[in-house]
Amino acid sequence: MTIEIRPITQDEAVEYMRLTPWVSGFPQEEPEPVAWYTGRAAYPSLRQPTADQLEQHCAGLLTDWFRPQAAFVDGKLAGGSAIVSIELTLPGGRRVPMGGVTWTAVLPTYRRRGLLRQMMGAMLDDCRERGEFLAGLSASEGTIYGRYGFGPATFQHRWEVRRTDAAFRTPFTDPGRLDLVDGATAAEIWPVLHEQVRAERVGEISPLPGRWSGFAAGGLPADGSGPAHHLVHRDAAGEVDGAAIFRLPWAPDAADAGVLAVGAFEARTVDAYRALWGLLLDFDLTKRVVAARRPVDEPLRWMLANPRALRLARTRDNLWLNILDVQRALEARTYAATDVMVLEVDGVSWRLEAAPDGAACTAAPGAAADVSLTVNELGSLYLGGVRATEFRDAGRLVEHTVGAVSRLDALLRPDRAPHNAMAF
Repeated sequence: MTIEIRPITQDEAVEYMRLTPWVSGFPQEEPEPVAWYTGRAAYPSLRQPTADQLEQHCAGLLTDWFRPQAAFVDGKLAGGSAIVSIELTLPGGRRVPMGGVTWTAVLPTYRRRGLLRQMMGAMLDDCRERGEFLAGLSASEGTIYGRYGFGPATFQHRWEVRRTDAAFRTPFTDPGRLDLVDGATAAEIWPVLHEQVRAERVGEISPLPGRWSGFAAGGLPADGSGPAHHLVHRDAAGEVDGAAIFRLPWAPDAADAGVLAVGAFEARTVDAYRALWGLLLDFDLTKRVVAARRPVDEPLRWMLANPRALRLARTRDNLWLNILDVQRALEARTYAATDVMVLEVDGVSWRLEAAPDGAACTAAPGAAADVSLTVNELGSLYLGGVRATEFRDAGRLVEHTVGAVSRLDALLRPDRAPHNAMAF
């Protein structure tokens, strides 16, 4: 058996696409409801493209930002994956290049032969060569990607609210206004709003090219989820400071009828946040509101007169990170306190001099470590979405200096939980 790992050519694009779950029809998620999905099924049904659609899609597949790798076994294309070039917002506001792993699949008849490991190695090497010191992905299964150095760094909630029990604790007057707009208008608003949001929110990423292009098309989706409605909030000066996309899907039975599904929601001000949710939670002829991709520190629960009206339906890890260059990664972000620590990462010691205005990180061979951990744990801790004390208590890192883990938490803690609302 001869295995070759390499990028594909344009002539191989269609065959490469036939490997992906989007085309092959093989499962793309664990068989249970996912946090980012508002529907009732375990995971969304795959609407396979026609031959013409596939050819059209593949015509522009190979670009500077989409970097596919493939595994060939005895000349046959047996597995594929890709890196997309994106940016990630770090604590302190710096936006850095990140290689996003996506579209990963191996034909069932070629699994358990190490193809994914070899493709992953080639893609991570490509990231390093391009100066990307971080790699990220959204894991379809929780047991696969830890072996390649990734650790879950951000998380999402999927929750439901009973509409009849969703009154706000404190009445409020909106100084701005809400508007329902068409898809073409939404396609102009969302890129600007997302740029503003990702400049401020740790863990957010840049959108892939064409992310907003489908808004203007409109039409009824084939899955019965209903047309997209675009809700926009403008402040007193008329500037957009929030927006939401929601659907009112048709249901064949009374148990699932009357649902308002929120697919996207962004608000830059408290006024926009309250006004948008105030309307979404009070649509006539609806029974409950389902929201996906929500941050774990969502404040809506504490705005309700009855906090139990908001029921957490699922928590799911979202962005997994792999730290490809420890020194550059630790120097790229800012910290919530000032301290000096020695971190031993996979047997290599690093001296971190951290402060709110930046950091210096240098190799420290022979230095006594305050904390020992692997690159997996560092990936989870990096944005502040997981606490070091949790890993210590789980036996996943070692504290050599008394109090060092608490000091590390104090350094890494962001003002808000890291969150990524954008898929890739």
